[in-house]
Amino acid sequence: MSFELKDLKEHNSDLLNLLTQHLPDMLWVKDLNGIYSYANKAICDNLLMAKDTQEPIGKGDVFFAMREREAHKDKPDWHTFGELCFNSDQVVIDNDEPMKFEEYGNIKGKLVYLEVYKAPFYDKNGKTIGTVGAGRDITKLKTMQLDLEKNLKLLEDQRQMLEYQANHDSLTNLPNRVLFMDRLEQSIEVSKRNNKLTAVIFMDLDHFKEINDSLGHNIGDKVLVEASLRMREKMRKSDTLSRLGGDEFCVILNDLEHINNISEIIQHGMDVFKKPFIIDNSTLHVSMSVGVSVYPYDGTNANELLKNADAAMYKAKELGRNTFSFYDEEMTKKAFEKVFLETELRKAFKNDELLVYYQPQINALTNKMVGMEALARWQHSTMGFIMPSRFIPLAENNGMIIELDRIIMKKSITQFASWRKNYQYEGKLSINLTIKQIETNDLITFIKETITEADVPFNRIEFEVTESQIMNDPESSIAALKEISKLGISLAIDDFGTGYSSLSYLKKLPIHKLKVDKSFIDNLPHDAEDAAISKTVINLCENLNLQVIAEGVETDEQKKFLLENNCNYIQGYLFSRPLSVEDMQEYLSNS
Repeated sequence: MSFELKDLKEHNSDLLNLLTQHLPDMLWVKDLNGIYSYANKAICDNLLMAKDTQEPIGKGDVFFAMREREAHKDKPDWHTFGELCFNSDQVVIDNDEPMKFEEYGNIKGKLVYLEVYKAPFYDKNGKTIGTVGAGRDITKLKTMQLDLEKNLKLLEDQRQMLEYQANHDSLTNLPNRVLFMDRLEQSIEVSKRNNKLTAVIFMDLDHFKEINDSLGHNIGDKVLVEASLRMREKMRKSDTLSRLGGDEFCVILNDLEHINNISEIIQHGMDVFKKPFIIDNSTLHVSMSVGVSVYPYDGTNANELLKNADAAMYKAKELGRNTFSFYDEEMTKKAFEKVFLETELRKAFKNDELLVYYQPQINALTNKMVGMEALARWQHSTMGFIMPSRFIPLAENNGMIIELDRIIMKKSITQFASWRKNYQYEGKLSINLTIKQIETNDLITFIKETITEADVPFNRIEFEVTESQIMNDPESSIAALKEISKLGISLAIDDFGTGYSSLSYLKKLPIHKLKVDKSFIDNLPHDAEDAAISKTVINLCENLNLQVIAEGVETDEQKKFLLENNCNYIQGYLFSRPLSVEDMQEYLSNS
């Protein structure tokens, strides 16, 4: 069977019309003004909401857009395809080439995404007379894509948040130790390549624990935040400020030419602490101690530099705080000794290596012993005799002083009870009491039980407290000492004259005795200032009806001066060094 040419054209036209009208993709032809000359069923039903395929002919997209708006007056924020698609028609005409677009708009109350292909439409002479286009609904695919992108964004945000949290301090938002060490290693590598210096500045706030203990951790946290903000102000952008933990901060100084630059930078940083901290109506004077190590002189890796800067910081503490110190090898030795002694001191508690020595307190008018002071000593199993100047500060810094105090208290009171019984000794036993011990909640209970168990009268015991420690928090110290005084125990202020206590607090303290510090006795009677201070303290005691005792008396000249100025009670090498239990028993036998 054969077709005529006319029949074939009609057949092809019918076939083309059948295909275009039943394809799910939208097809259309527009003129240069955006007026439809052809629209298939898919675009009429799904985009234009036309009555049939003939309605769009001679009309533009704006006609159908306005009709859609009329149908949804309650949705003024909607935008339709008809208000947008003409723009892309013009882009295709201007570029004179086929182009792909992604368009979206509201159709029947729903947001719909279309993937659209448009191309110029030419006449038989090649002149552009409009555009042809095809589009398909990709809403489901686009929704999936948007959801995936949203979820990926959430995951990325969470990853970044977790990474930030892992590398930053939650309180100050400064880099933490992990990030600090990474940046320090990088800085070392850069310095190595460029033949420059890198400095590690280790900073510790002075007496910060006292702020936490007296005002609370909430105030302490605000101090840390304020301190970090102030330190940031004085830093170069290239440097890294980090909070390692607690009240410890560290700075990496990069790209340094000379060591001489470091001191100036540090001093600028310390200057920001001269202005008081105003925290919740509390005025706080905060300072810091600073240690410095420098690459390559004090270490070739991050761990060495940080360790050595830490050691230098402790040297600054020893120098009186509120200062800075550079690292040297001697500091390393001291740091190792500190760690070793701390470990050995803990063993000493378990192995009963702590001893009590007793130094007589003498009435210089009669040369008779009126009391004795209990002094801690350490007999190490291999290192031998360790003086208190080495282990007492260590115990105070790491909190072991409370246990140490109680060991000495228990041993000395028990021994004192034995001497009272065997030698009919009626003097007093004087025991040092640290401020950390006073701050414990069960001190009064421990004192009562220890003295009662030893069967010693409470009025035969005397506690010595250091003036400088009392003045750190005089109000709470007064309250605690009053509770001790109510037991009948007498109280003495040790090292008087070194802690700058005011007379108003001295009047409030429930004390019975002042001890003139050895530093004022050493140069008597030749030093006029020491002589004046000693006389003043003695007169003060007379006026306040307090006993006075001078410690560190070593010469007859000192003794004579003190007696002439009405200080009869003396303690020092002139009469006796601190004695072991055996030597004190011999001393009692000969008294």
